[in-house]
Amino acid sequence: MLDLFPSREAGPFGRRIKRERGARIPVTVVTGFLGAGKTTLIRRFLASPEGQGTAVIVNEFGAVGIDDALMRESAEQTILLGNGCVCCVTRSDLQLALRALVIDRDRGVVPTFARVVIETSGLADPAPILQTFSTDRALGGEFHIDVMLAMVDAVNGEATLKSAAEARKQVILADRLVISKSDLAGATDLDALRDRLQKLNPRAGIDIAIAGALDPERFVAPSTTERSGFVAEAEHSDGIVSFVLERQQPVEWAAFCRAMETLIALRGPELLRVKGILNVAGCRGPVVVQYVQHLAHPPVELQSWPDQNRDSRVVFITRQLGEAQIRDLFAAVEALANDGAREI
Repeated sequence: MLDLFPSREAGPFGRRIKRERGARIPVTVVTGFLGAGKTTLIRRFLASPEGQGTAVIVNEFGAVGIDDALMRESAEQTILLGNGCVCCVTRSDLQLALRALVIDRDRGVVPTFARVVIETSGLADPAPILQTFSTDRALGGEFHIDVMLAMVDAVNGEATLKSAAEARKQVILADRLVISKSDLAGATDLDALRDRLQKLNPRAGIDIAIAGALDPERFVAPSTTERSGFVAEAEHSDGIVSFVLERQQPVEWAAFCRAMETLIALRGPELLRVKGILNVAGCRGPVVVQYVQHLAHPPVELQSWPDQNRDSRVVFITRQLGEAQIRDLFAAVEALANDGAREI
């Protein structure tokens, strides 16, 4: 368990975090496999002067939009395309969302925006996004893709590139590659990952994001003018499932933490991504939790809730690991914790 910080302004998890090219609107597409750090990167960009006046479209593989809720703290205009991938289920939704942005802007319903950022699902094939802008003449007249950026996790990236065709395809089609979580990887592993990325996409520049921070100019300026014509085969959802655990009552942190520790110890490789917002007992703001396979990110308490919903909701994306098993584990740990509290 984490000790309380001595400052009155701090919660159990530390200090609460606050939250032109022609006439066409430039678009930055941020892709990357599950847990690569896309949302953190985008939020840091939105907080910079260069990120002001940006509209955000978030696509998530899951029934509940966590990234969407977090992004609303940073961008005035955020649209969620949920429960699917931009590349398949919701491609038409992407077209409709972009058209709606233009219409609402012209009507004064939304503030004027100078750039659009699209955050794809971690399982997304980015190729159809490129096709959408090139084949839809109406959209092509209003928008152009400035940068296709792919993030790669320094800790799990090498293994992910070996096992997931989706991750390789994201790298191959990118204009710019960004390595995240470099502080958690050794120098040898980092060099090996760089070499792997360079072989997959020799035309793209490679940058390192420190704590999710990247030079904003890198976010908006491509390092290559040519996209690879080769597209890797990517089979979707091979044993991958997505589900959400929700709870209306405040969550006891000790029980949640112990359940996740057990899950990571026993089935870490199958936890492709776990991400959510918790209403933790004793905390004023929501607590953001993230896990990628064996890696647990430090929990972060935000200053305020991003919307009116105060329920805890955690999205699980797993491979060969069922919802019932995880629900049973959480129920068992919570029951044990409650019995122990009563005995005390």
